[in-house]
Amino acid sequence: MKSNVIAALVAGLLTIWTTASAAQTDDAGLRPLFNGRDVSGWVNVNCAPGTWSVRDGMIVCTGVPTGVMRTDRMYENFILELEYMHLHTGGNAGLFVFSDALTAPGVPFTRSVEVQILDGRNTESYTSHGDVFSIHGATLKPDRPHPTGAMRCLPSERRAKPAGQWNHYRVVCRDGTIKLSVNGKEVSGATECNPRKGYICLESEGSEVHFRNIKIQELPSSDPPADQIATEAAGFTPLYTGVDLSGWKQAPGHAGHWQPRDWVLAYDGASEADDKNLWSAEEYGDFTLVVDWRLTGEPRPRQVPVILPSGDHERNDDGQEKMIEIADYGDSGVYLRGSSKSQVNIWCWPVGSGEVYGYRMDPNVSAEVRAGVTPKLNADHPPGRWNRFEITMRGDRLTVILNGKTVIEDAQLPGVPARGPIALQHHGDKIEFANLHVKRLD
Repeated sequence: MKSNVIAALVAGLLTIWTTASAAQTDDAGLRPLFNGRDVSGWVNVNCAPGTWSVRDGMIVCTGVPTGVMRTDRMYENFILELEYMHLHTGGNAGLFVFSDALTAPGVPFTRSVEVQILDGRNTESYTSHGDVFSIHGATLKPDRPHPTGAMRCLPSERRAKPAGQWNHYRVVCRDGTIKLSVNGKEVSGATECNPRKGYICLESEGSEVHFRNIKIQELPSSDPPADQIATEAAGFTPLYTGVDLSGWKQAPGHAGHWQPRDWVLAYDGASEADDKNLWSAEEYGDFTLVVDWRLTGEPRPRQVPVILPSGDHERNDDGQEKMIEIADYGDSGVYLRGSSKSQVNIWCWPVGSGEVYGYRMDPNVSAEVRAGVTPKLNADHPPGRWNRFEITMRGDRLTVILNGKTVIEDAQLPGVPARGPIALQHHGDKIEFANLHVKRLD
């Protein structure tokens, strides 16, 4: 009798489990990648809180600012289906696969393979019917050669419906190949994708677009090598919304000067606030900060001293500082932990950006400290191009990576505050910032 009861219970549990499993997958083995209620399982990379919302079982994207929302984990081999509908003629959006976790330097998008979601724009070089192409450092071999030789596959047939109607995409990714079917027919694809494992993203690019019925079926892995896997998420959160200065102290005199311009935060160098620097609302102790920047002013000739590896200024035979002329495009920096002395410099001096002027010029600190805050090399891109800082503070130690090269390594900043806000520096010059992300380490 007892065994019969146990058997009945087991049978009941199996029935419940089978029913629940069936509810999670459809007949084709696909499971929901979007639950229809909220964006659980998705991560806002660089958009405003209101860019992505859920309504009537759809993900609604305002298109503002330009940016992406990604899955909370990576995918390699899979079948993905979704439906999209543009609300406006000429709308632009996209589906990214094999994506890095963070945006590429100087752009609002990630290194990835893009499956275009575009409306009503067709030329010999691109279409609104399912182009597949690599962006921002990713590579692939298109199934058909592109007219210009680009790593972009144009669709064999134009099957997408115009704005106001739903379209269906089916994307199959296997071992670095990708195939796209639009409204039931395969039209484009590529091989030799690199990366071939990464995050899946939905793209915001200027106009409202809706997504629904996003489903995925994972396929067996082929264990790609590390150099074919996208960069993983490391706990960064965005510091800039792309639409306003939320998260920053907004002194009245900043209005019209520190200006949100979509994914770019532009500064004209002319804030009228008492403190013209732009300070974060929150304080940070140990952290890593990612920030892109570029100087946008007009060049002007300027005499500047030559800085030696020791941090000292080179001198002529007569004991005077040796001066050289540079084309000066402007000056700015990043203040750490509420201190103007702990400033990671942005400028055009030959020593390069990343130095900590307040410590290098302090005669009361040791020679070791002054040498430590002097850049090991000039890693700046030419003026007008985007640069990326990765700034890490642990205790009183600072490391600065500029454009992938370590220019300051484990330098000591004696007396630096244990905590404080971050600031983008006013120096009276024009500059643009973008892709501001921070990760707390304490």
